[in-house]
Amino acid sequence: MKIAIVPVLLLAMSPTVAPAQEPAALAVERAAVAMRPGDHRWADDPTLPGAVSIVISVPMQMAFVYRGEMLVGATTVSTGKPGKMTPIGEYTILQKRPFHRSNLYNNAPMPFMQRLTWDGVALHAGNLPGFPASHGCIRIPTAFARKLFGATQLGGQVAVVNDVIAFPAYRAADTAPRLEPAGIMTLADRDDRVSTGGRVAAPR
Repeated sequence: MKIAIVPVLLLAMSPTVAPAQEPAALAVERAAVAMRPGDHRWADDPTLPGAVSIVISVPMQMAFVYRGEMLVGATTVSTGKPGKMTPIGEYTILQKRPFHRSNLYNNAPMPFMQRLTWDGVALHAGNLPGFPASHGCIRIPTAFARKLFGATQLGGQVAVVNDVIAFPAYRAADTAPRLEPAGIMTLADRDDRVSTGGRVAAPR
């Protein structure tokens, strides 16, 4: 089922965002409304204040990238299929590799890999059929993955949510992920983990 995104009302602009910058975020949001599988939009401005963070909406099969409070990128994604669903939660980027291969799934290539958990969940470039189809990772288009890889830092915040994001253009600071202390495993992580005989699993 395709879910429409309602455009943001101009009256709701954050006073901390410069007026000259507001149209860029709204343009990304408008583009997101009409995206088909594999579509994406990147409009990052590294001179803007704030760190890069990512919000992935599983029901929308979309990801939104923010620099500070402002939307600077949007893309379609493919999350985990039934039985291998991407765990909902708040994560940090633990590892980055421009090229990586899965040691769980036929040595599958995972370009521009950004690891979210040590038990096998990552962001990476991959096939986007228009529905959840991965083994738990979040697949994104290659061109978008390359740009995102260049913009993020280790420790960057990533939230995987089970919500529809109706107004993605601005993300207030008080909605940023509240990250759990390192080493704490959520129930979703526990159910999604891969047994590896004691070794760290590669992203799927």
